Amino acid sequence: MTQTLALIEEATKKSGLLWVQGPTGPSRALWHVWHDGAAHLVGGPGEQPLDGLGLTDGCTATVTVRSKDKGGRLVAWTAQVTELPPGDEAWTGAVAELKGKRLNAVDFGTLEERWARECRILRLEPTGSSEPLPDASLAAVPLRTPATTRRPMPAALPRLLRRGRGK
Repeated sequence: MTQTLALIEEATKKSGLLWVQGPTGPSRALWHVWHDGAAHLVGGPGEQPLDGLGLTDGCTATVTVRSKDKGGRLVAWTAQVTELPPGDEAWTGAVAELKGKRLNAVDFGTLEERWARECRILRLEPTGSSEPLPDASLAAVPLRTPATTRRPMPAALPRLLRRGRGK
């Protein structure tokens, strides 16, 4: 069991994203920090969305950790979810770590106050059990959407590209 916890901790510390699946909804990629023996997440308005996952205080979630360099699954583990109350000592410590890793925050100076007012800080503590990794891919077909990034190439583009090669 100690080896399992060591693997979970080391893999989770090094990974930038966790795939978290709560009691409801599909798994979702969420950024996190490892602090005080657990993964901590922040979610709410202006942050990553936690709605639809069913992550409530006292529930369990399945956390899948990917390799930072290759992107493959390293370990999947079961977590006990705790919602940290604003102002609590555990909340303050977690927020200090999360704030240091929060990229591009517009309101960096008042981030803690906004998180206390509008967001949720969740602690995902390993229960000590790991899930077996699946043999097959868990890739899903993307949902149909009218959004697209592929459009026909403009007619003038090949001429513009050829013209730039001679310079």
